[in-house]
Amino acid sequence: MNKRIKYTIIGFCVIICASIIAVSYLFLGKSGKCSKETVIYIDKDDTTDSVFYKARLGWRGNVINLVRPYEQVRTGRYVIEPNMGILTLYRKLRNGQQDPIQLTIPPTRTMSRLAGVISKKLMLDSLTIINALTNEDFCNKLGYNTRTIPALFIPNTYEVYWDISLKNLMKRMQKENEVFWNTEREQKAKALNLTHEEIYTLASIVDEETANDAEKPIIAGLYLNRLHKGMLLQADPTVKFAVGDFSLRRILGEHLKKDSPYNTYLNIGLPPGPIRIASIKGLDAVLNHKEHNYLYMCAKADFSGTHEYAVTFNEHRKNAQNYIRALNARNIH
Repeated sequence: MNKRIKYTIIGFCVIICASIIAVSYLFLGKSGKCSKETVIYIDKDDTTDSVFYKARLGWRGNVINLVRPYEQVRTGRYVIEPNMGILTLYRKLRNGQQDPIQLTIPPTRTMSRLAGVISKKLMLDSLTIINALTNEDFCNKLGYNTRTIPALFIPNTYEVYWDISLKNLMKRMQKENEVFWNTEREQKAKALNLTHEEIYTLASIVDEETANDAEKPIIAGLYLNRLHKGMLLQADPTVKFAVGDFSLRRILGEHLKKDSPYNTYLNIGLPPGPIRIASIKGLDAVLNHKEHNYLYMCAKADFSGTHEYAVTFNEHRKNAQNYIRALNARNIH
């Protein structure tokens, strides 16, 4: 056997032995274990190399590059748990066995804010979401229009996958909406002779009127009384929505003249859609409204966030005068 062949065989054996030792150390030794829980996010722009880099951040050493058969990049959120072996992670990434996240849909005021909240938790970007929710065809396919689409969302926390598509997210929201409108709530809605969207719209107004959950059934009952009598709702939150400024603390005559279908000082009945994502408390307040004869309400002069209620306009006028004096005393314009 000549020296070249001899050295080639020896070199080949060394490589094999080194590989066996390295792989054994990788799967059985300390360097093959994750040092602490790490979460990696793999998006559609990732490559095999970038996946290796992200995974390596939660690992001791640089040994993950030994596993090269990983070729197909599968998007998702993956949790690398302490003491997880590299082989387990490899299989997890290869098979796309991602870990879900908890997505909370909040009772927020605007769809833009909702899009921002969702985009911070999912692979979806906010522009994609808001463009879809303001697209008539997209909303129609879901059974809504661009004004009623907020009624699709039931604020709650849902377990979803980070890379869920917008289409599948909307399907999930439809499913959760159907779960919310169970037999009991459906019967109460029919008793009110209101559609789901109309109940949702009224609930959104109630939510804007008060943060006090105990008051919500009273306020809901008041607006239902006005609806049944064919009166203008005259709900200040709808004026703020029409003007586009929720920060208004004092509604002036110029605001009441705002030409908008959402201005309930000018238009009888409910506005054409919700003025925010309604809370479950608000929705149930409408469905379980308190029976009374109140037709008027005014914020209390003590600025407690609660209200004075009245059956007659004269009573209401006295309450309103007290509140106006309180605003003037605090120089609130």
